[in-house]
Amino acid sequence: MVKTNHGKSTLLKFIYCMLYGASKNKNGKEISDYERYIPWDGSEYSGKINYELDNKKNYEVFREFGKKNPKIYNEKLEDISKKFNINKTKGIEFFYEQTRIDEDLFKSTVLVEQGESKLDKTRQHTLIQKITNLISTGNDNISYKKAVEKLNKKLIEEVGTERTIGRPINIIEEKIENLEKEKINIENNKREILILEKEKNKLKDEIIIQENKINLIKKIKLIKEKEKIETEKININLKLKNELEENINKIKKELENKKTEKIGIKKIKYLIFLLISIILFILFFILKNDIILTLAVLLIVGIIGSLTIDIINKNKLQKKINEEIKQKKSQIKLIEENKEKIEKTIKEINNEKKEKENIEKINLKNEFNKITIYEIENLSNKKYEEILMELEKEENKFTNLKLKEGTLNIEKNKLEINNEDFEKIDNKLKEMNNEKEKIKSLENSIKIAKEALEIAYEKAKQNITPKFSAKLSECISEISTEKYQNVNFGDEKGITIELKNGNYVPVENLSTGTIDQMYLALRINSIAEIVEERLPIILDEAFAYYDDERMENIINYLYNKYRQNQILIFTCSNREEEILKKLHIEFNKVEI
Repeated sequence: MVKTNHGKSTLLKFIYCMLYGASKNKNGKEISDYERYIPWDGSEYSGKINYELDNKKNYEVFREFGKKNPKIYNEKLEDISKKFNINKTKGIEFFYEQTRIDEDLFKSTVLVEQGESKLDKTRQHTLIQKITNLISTGNDNISYKKAVEKLNKKLIEEVGTERTIGRPINIIEEKIENLEKEKINIENNKREILILEKEKNKLKDEIIIQENKINLIKKIKLIKEKEKIETEKININLKLKNELEENINKIKKELENKKTEKIGIKKIKYLIFLLISIILFILFFILKNDIILTLAVLLIVGIIGSLTIDIINKNKLQKKINEEIKQKKSQIKLIEENKEKIEKTIKEINNEKKEKENIEKINLKNEFNKITIYEIENLSNKKYEEILMELEKEENKFTNLKLKEGTLNIEKNKLEINNEDFEKIDNKLKEMNNEKEKIKSLENSIKIAKEALEIAYEKAKQNITPKFSAKLSECISEISTEKYQNVNFGDEKGITIELKNGNYVPVENLSTGTIDQMYLALRINSIAEIVEERLPIILDEAFAYYDDERMENIINYLYNKYRQNQILIFTCSNREEEILKKLHIEFNKVEI
């Protein structure tokens, strides 16, 4: 027994920290254990503890609390620290390997700190779980709850559910969904591309036909232009011919006039010659007797002479006219010859034109075999101006077809998907589905494992609960002097106790002293079920809420049941000492 008014909790915490280390984690507290017990004066923050196990082996532990790992020595003071497992978070787990009790279980059973004799529900469950683990698996560290939690965690982290987001199954299903959509889009695009390809091929044929038609019209236009040139030639020659004919007619008319003029002169000549002859004949008879008449005759003769001179001049003119007539005839002959040449040229041009037309029509039919003869004939029979209008109309139609083809190409390019991309998506989809199957397989394995664990746990509970309830009932009956006898334990309700009237009530409904007795009995009684090693029982003001009768009962119970265990009672009162003396129980008192 340790009696002190101050420092007892520090001493108790020292024992615990020497075995498990001083945690730097606050765990919801305002200050961590490590910070709380750092010496104010800056002295060395370390300690040493000796203990002996049931196998009579003695160990010494030296720990510097600023370091994670202590030094463990055997009875020969050999450093055996490396023989124990090192936990990355907690350091060397020497005491756990020696006793198979971790720090949570240690605090839930053999260590009862001030005001903590009552277990919270988490520690109750931990204790029961440890007992269940030990009985069902032979290893108290194999926990059903932890196993289920790990499986659930694994299920969530490595599989996921329909309600989770960002978990493997959600990610893989989202990827599969996206790949499926992408694949459907590609397949739809492929169908669209086929439709566009057919439309494009059809349009291509239309463009070729249209192009041929335009070329045909251009050919016909060229032919028409050649025809126009030939027609112009003919027209020029015809015009020239007409001009020549007009010249011929004009010259002929002039020639006729000259001939008329020539005939008139000849007649005058004959008349004058006749008149002179008559006058001379008359004068020959008359002039013999009459001078006046003779003069008159002479005058007449003079006139006639004058006329004769004029006639002579007229003869000269006649010669000139005759010469002109001759020239005119020559001109007419020459013009007629030119006219004949022009007529021949016109005839040749017409013949050549007809021959060319026939050849061109044959060539057009051969060259544009996809265009009907009717269309060729129809276009060939059109006038040049009509051909120009037809060409403009067909070229506009061709432009529209090319624009439509360009639009189809743009649409096709937008939809164009490389076959390799489709194969990649398909392969990726297969990979994703395989991955999904693996995840589903893992999910099924986890569910099967959980079901197997649940079945095993239920079977274990069927064996454990009656045995555990019987031992606890026996313990409570003895401590409470048979006031409470039957105790039941369940996962949901926890501990319930049967009253004398037969009614079962939750243990929380009992008085504080009774609750403390029950939970203290529960904690201490569980030690033998959990570990084979006889661990010390450390009590810090564990009987603060007990009256003298309850304290006497519990101390007597501890002495009778656990006298082989080392029991350390930390207290600041004399009540424990008085009861120990009353019960004639030997004890060592250490007063600080």
